[in-house]
This record gives sequence, structure tokens and C-alpha cells, in this order.
Amino acid sequence: MAVCAHPEEVKNLLAFDAPYVPNISGLPQKDMVLELSRAARGIEVWAPLHSLERKGTAELIERCCEHAQTFAQGLEAQGFTILNEVVQNQVVATIDGHEEHMVALAKHVQISGECWFGNTVWQGRKAIRISVSNWQTNGDDVRRSLAAIESAVRELALV
Repeated sequence: MAVCAHPEEVKNLLAFDAPYVPNISGLPQKDMVLELSRAARGIEVWAPLHSLERKGTAELIERCCEHAQTFAQGLEAQGFTILNEVVQNQVVATIDGHEEHMVALAKHVQISGECWFGNTVWQGRKAIRISVSNWQTNGDDVRRSLAAIESAVRELALV
């Protein structure tokens, strides 16, 4: 337990804010601790290490990062601007001049059922955010997802 003379400063330091997480007034418990939940937070790390061991877990992480690189290259070829440095498993992208259509683009692809990605705001710019984290994701999944995104871009006349 910690006693704090300036709880608002603690809240600002530990706040968890993202465009896809509604901001609720007051001081939610999640903003007052270093984790979102105290229950079983280590399971996500323990499970792959237990089943895949160190080498298999490293290969899984590397594969997800490689798929993110493929997503970034494919999106760039379609006219997207990649906003982040793709060094892990996430890609943040937008289409210059069409940022206001990123929510519609994501919904269009989600409705197709081919893949799911969310919307975000990156340094004040509306964008899509793709996170590759499923152990089953393969190169064909990435290609089909890129094709679905390309189809949605065409149907929405974004490029």
C-alpha cells in the first residue's frame, strides 16, 4: 500500500488512456495501480514459455514481428503511410488526406471477416493499428488480410 500526498499526479503518471478505451470520470482503480488486473497477470508469459520453451517462444515472437514487417510493406505498397517504426509486432498506418476514413476502413474489413484490427490516434493522426500476436497467424493470413484491406480501400475510394 502506498500513501500519496498528490493522488492526481499518481493518476496522471499511471493513467491508461487510448482512443479505443473510454475515459470514465473519476479515479478508476485501473488508473491507480501499475497493472490492469492483479489476477493471473503472469499467465500470458508463463503459458508460451511452458509449452514452447525458450527457443519456441523466441521463434513465435520473431515470426509475429516478421508478419508485422510484411504488413507494413504491403500497406505502404497500397499507398498507406506507416507512422511507427515497425520493430515489434505492431503497425500503425494511415492514408494521407483520408485520415477521417480510417474508422470506416477498419469496419469494412472487420465486416468482411478476413481480419480484425483497430483504430487509434498516433501523434494526433487518425490511423489503423494492426497487432500480430496469434501463434496461428501465417504468411497466407497476412496476404489475405492485405488483399481485404486493398479491396476496402478501393471500395471506399481512398486512393
